[in-house]
Amino acid sequence: MQITFLGTSSGVPTRSRNVSSIALQLPQRAETWLFDCGEGTQHQILRSDIRISQISRIFITHMHGDHIYGLMGLLSSIGLAGNPTRIDVYGPPKLDDYLRACGRYSQTHFSYPVKVHTVEPGVVFEDAEYVVSCEALTHRVPAFGYRVSEKDRPGRFNVEQAEALGIPSGPLYGRLKRGEVVTLPDGRQINGADLCGEVQIGRKFVYCTDTIYCDSAVELARDADVLVHEATFAHQDAELAYQRLHSTSTMAAQVALNAGVQQLIMTHFSPRYAPGNAIALEDLLTEARAIFPNTLMAQDFYTHEIPRRRPAALTASRRPPSPSRR
Repeated sequence: MQITFLGTSSGVPTRSRNVSSIALQLPQRAETWLFDCGEGTQHQILRSDIRISQISRIFITHMHGDHIYGLMGLLSSIGLAGNPTRIDVYGPPKLDDYLRACGRYSQTHFSYPVKVHTVEPGVVFEDAEYVVSCEALTHRVPAFGYRVSEKDRPGRFNVEQAEALGIPSGPLYGRLKRGEVVTLPDGRQINGADLCGEVQIGRKFVYCTDTIYCDSAVELARDADVLVHEATFAHQDAELAYQRLHSTSTMAAQVALNAGVQQLIMTHFSPRYAPGNAIALEDLLTEARAIFPNTLMAQDFYTHEIPRRRPAALTASRRPPSPSRR
């Protein structure tokens, strides 16, 4: 599981940063899930290692243009890139109306099914491996943060030990792999948990933008491995953040600290902090790390691998290396 930042600017693109979009790659499924799709996202995809043909789900946080203006173009291109079975798009009310209006006035017709799901707080998608949930954030329009939780996996089943105990192969192995207690034909009871290694703890990825600091963001991010949170403004510009309902670097860090996450990655930066200005983006990183040391600052095309946590290391904390441009 890894995330690639396709756009890290807020409001408008700059020469070095496009507007909001993040790709979550699931290599074991040959799938990519996209979070937000600002203008130019498909061009960013072409400059990355993301395969447009593997995009299967798109999650939109809210209806502001810097998060959705690239969606219609991308959906159109996906149809030309291959023959997808279906694309599921999740987002706030009016998203379906928006896409229908775009299609109607541009005379665009998809060659494959596009299913739009209107989200509300709670679970929005679940299968055998993942649960995706959302919570309402605090912004000028209805906005949602998303949490992707990978389900825990049983540890490796020790076939050699099972054979040494004289357990016949077949359906019993499947039950033991699931950790069940089984009774053998000779009357012995075997606990499957004793024959399995450590449980593989599922990874948790949370994406929160646009929002000012709010309790729902903290609850959504609880114990996440990686929290991606907007940090539009520096702490000195907190008044602007309150006026526009965006977060400062210190608000993002406070969410991470209160939620007990492992890693914070800030994104969605105002262009006002360009090189040469009184406040630079490095200052936002310094502000955040003063509150939450395990903080990184995203840049376009930065890819971050979300590692599995070992059970013994669930509460470990370490300072991560700074990202470098790929």
